[in-house]
Amino acid sequence: MHDGPLTGLRVIDASTILAGPLCCQILGDYGADVIKVEHPVAGDSMRGHGHAKDGVPLWWKEISRNKRTLGLKLSTPEGADLLRRLAATADVLVENFRPGTLERWGIGPDTLLEINPALVVVRISGFGQRGPYAHRPGFGTLAEAMSGFAHLTGDENGPPTLPAFGLADSICGIAASSATMVALWARQQNGGKGQVVDLSLLEPIMMAVGPGPTVYDQLGLIGQRHGNRSTNNAPRNTYRTRDGSWVAISTSAQSIAERVLHLVGHPEVVDEPWFASGRQRAEHADLLDSYVGGWIAERTRDEVMRAFDEAGAAVAPVYDARDIVTDDHVRAAEMLVDVPDPDFGQVLMHNVLWRMSETPGRIRFTGRALGADTDDLLVNELGCTPDTVADLRDREIVA
Repeated sequence: MHDGPLTGLRVIDASTILAGPLCCQILGDYGADVIKVEHPVAGDSMRGHGHAKDGVPLWWKEISRNKRTLGLKLSTPEGADLLRRLAATADVLVENFRPGTLERWGIGPDTLLEINPALVVVRISGFGQRGPYAHRPGFGTLAEAMSGFAHLTGDENGPPTLPAFGLADSICGIAASSATMVALWARQQNGGKGQVVDLSLLEPIMMAVGPGPTVYDQLGLIGQRHGNRSTNNAPRNTYRTRDGSWVAISTSAQSIAERVLHLVGHPEVVDEPWFASGRQRAEHADLLDSYVGGWIAERTRDEVMRAFDEAGAAVAPVYDARDIVTDDHVRAAEMLVDVPDPDFGQVLMHNVLWRMSETPGRIRFTGRALGADTDDLLVNELGCTPDTVADLRDREIVA
């Protein structure tokens, strides 16, 4: 790619599963030359996540798009040496092995920065590189539990609830792409010196959950589960329509709350003293939900959407994947795009994450087969002989 804002940036994606690969996907979408390094036999575990078609993993097509692939066994002396040589040519290396693993293989940050002082090493782990939990295996589920997210999610009298998708990993991956760019900007300002970025799965989602620690520190209060309701505003919930669909309503703005109650035929409550603030409205959620929910239950989803739109009130349908794919706005705004693919002809996937007027990102190709670029990288770029690569392949050190 020669037209993206990150053209000329080389990134080594030595991470697995989701947070690190998503970080590198974002960088690749905007022009970085991303080299995916994965185990030459097992590959990245992401290849086994989610659905497959004809044995080909579908999630891989998106999470590894715009990445060249190199099968490399880093735990061997030969594999570690090749990574060191590759790191000498790179700007960024992203990894998420358990703390201490790279050091044990002789490719820790100190070694890599000695070889390439300009390198930015982004280390993603469950709990960070320091502290009593640093040695623990870390997965998004654990971060979702420890961040306060699970505690606050679910019915009031039900158990803590975990998301059905990689929430903590995804938040961390997006945060990691931001951290990478901050480190690269700092490199530009300090004479080209690289550094190590230490990012845990726990901290980004803990920040996303909100100021619970601050509230506890100052007021001694601990948030509780309220289902789909909020303690900050009402009406705020999901409501079922006459045709069995669901819609979601939020009234974070006072003017929206007033419009909703006028729309559903109860303008009298707008004049109640307690209606003047979101927190006070939340104390009357049962009453407000009965008014809003009763009105919605008598109408189809299309009727509800049209009425709210005409009233200038905020509402959204609760979508499944089919709804998303067929939504007019999603298509018109190109939130999803069809990408040419050698296995399936084309694959529908999420577009690049944000739009830029002068230097837009783009998807150049979908996720590739394990080791698809090994020969090109090792022979044409690192100067290995074809016989050397063939010998390494026979010994399952490269793929």
